[in-house]
Parts: sequence; structure tokens; C-alpha cells
Amino acid sequence: MIQVNLITGFLGSGKTTTLLHLLAHKPANENWAVLVNEFGEIGIDGALLAESGAVLKEIPGGCMCCVNGLPMQVGLNMLLRQHPLDRLLIEPTGLGHPKQILDMLSAEAYQPWLTLQASLTLIDPRQLSDPRIRENENFRDQLAAADIIIANKQDRWQEADRQALEQWHAAQPGDRQLICTEYGRIDPALLAQPRRNLRVLPQGELHHQHQRDSGLAALRVDRHVPWRRALNQGQGYYACGWAFDSDTVFDTVGILEWARLAPVERVKGVMRIAEGAVSINRQGADFHIETRQAPPPDSRIEIIHHSDANWNQLQSELLKLRLNN
Repeated sequence: MIQVNLITGFLGSGKTTTLLHLLAHKPANENWAVLVNEFGEIGIDGALLAESGAVLKEIPGGCMCCVNGLPMQVGLNMLLRQHPLDRLLIEPTGLGHPKQILDMLSAEAYQPWLTLQASLTLIDPRQLSDPRIRENENFRDQLAAADIIIANKQDRWQEADRQALEQWHAAQPGDRQLICTEYGRIDPALLAQPRRNLRVLPQGELHHQHQRDSGLAALRVDRHVPWRRALNQGQGYYACGWAFDSDTVFDTVGILEWARLAPVERVKGVMRIAEGAVSINRQGADFHIETRQAPPPDSRIEIIHHSDANWNQLQSELLKLRLNN
């Protein structure tokens, strides 16, 4: 039986950082896999998790449970057929709805193979002060589905954020565990806790509305096409991402300033620079970078915003930062 955990959380709550922490503490004698889903087409999390030591399967371009759950079924079945696993961690997009995923994992067809354990939902308590996020259907339903709630980014809270978290948690039904942390540093033993939250969840409506202009299962580049762009929209958000081939290197200061100043909510990427590579993670004013000595096979960066942005202008500025253009 493969032990399965769902790890959810709204955009910018720290899911990928938490996954990296958990994978760093994986028992040496166990085989783990990560099934990761992203709103956009580019596959940033796959690049970030590539050296984690786990088997990785990506489902880009919207919610993995859309189209009657077919993308998730295909990805899950491939993992089950191709790899002997002890644990599977599933990271849906921050704009994904949990009900269909949990229903599928609990289906009779998977009962001989999977044991669904505790679902962990991350929250940045600062989001509770933003009505647009607090009232978002997916934000509410992800938290409603959680067995354990991880209040992340504690190092950046103000006292008002802590109070808002306490008030919110006190108003929630049930007695679910609340853990406060930073950088996703949680006890891996939480994964072994059983699923206890069996509340009937709403179906969710917004997660089926997607429009994609690439038609690609995943964005790739080759020697004939040095870069490509993909757009996606749904659930009231817009995404634009770019992938560049392995020969493209970016100006270090320039790419960091581009990501920091872009007039959008979310920027995430792994970019080749002269010094090697840099991972970029920005949510609002929070801006985190990390240098990586081993360069990735390509560069990829993605923007998510609550309204349609001037993608062509942002692209023009980005292309000027190539050192070998």
C-alpha cells in the first residue's frame, strides 16, 4: 500500500518549499514520488524539485482534476505502473479545488493500492486580511478539506496577522491541528497521521474554467526554437510563462530586478545566469532568491496575476536581459 498525502495551499503559501523540506528528510530506505500540478504551462515546481531524490510527475496547465479528472488519473496511473513507491505526495495548484482529488484517491479502484493519510493545507495568515483571497472559493475549500493546517511564513507576520489567524481558527468547525512555522519546516511525522477530516466538501465551480493558448501538455524548447511563451487563465487569474533553451543565459542583476518590479502578484522561476542558476519566488512584496550551482537544463519563469497584464511589454523587457541575444 502506498501512503498518500495531499499538500494544498493558496498561491504563495509555501507548498514547494514545504515539499523540499519533507523530501530532504525522506527515510533512505523509502521510495517517494511527487505528483505536482501547476496553474500555468511552464512547470516551475518540476524544475525546483528535480534534484530532490523523489520520482516526479508534472501536470501543468490548470487544475489536475479538470476534464473529469483525466489528467490526474493518467499521471497517477503512470506512477503506479512504472515505480515501486512507499509514499506519494500530491501538490495541486494553489488555484485548485480539493474535492475531486480526494474523491478520486478514495475511489474503490484505488483502494487496493493507496492509503489516503492526512491532508496538509498551508496558509499565509497575512492572506486573511485580503478579502479577494479570503473569499476565494478555492482558498476556503482547501482549508475546509485539511486534516492539519500549517500556518507558514511566521517570520513575516505582524501581531495583527497572528490575531487574525487565532480568530479564524477558533471559528472553524472541528478540532484540527494548527501548526505555526516558517520556510515550510514541519515534522515529517505529520505525514503518517491518518485522515480524520471527513466533512462533506462543496463541489466547487470555478476550477473548470480554463482557457489555454498553447495546446501543449507541457512547454518545451529545442534547438530550433530558443524560447516559447504560454498563456493560461481561469478561476479569475491569468498566467503567462516563458521557457528558454539551455544556451540562453540572463543578466543576474537584470533578471532579479525584472522579477522584483514586475507589476503582478506572483513571479516564480529557475533561470540560468553567468554564475550558474538562480531560483526566484515572489509573492506580492515578498521576494526570495536562492542561487544554485548546478544550472538547470533550461530557464523557465512564470507570472500569475488577478487581471490580464501587458504580457508583451513584460516579454520585451525580459528578452533584453539575455546575455547572448
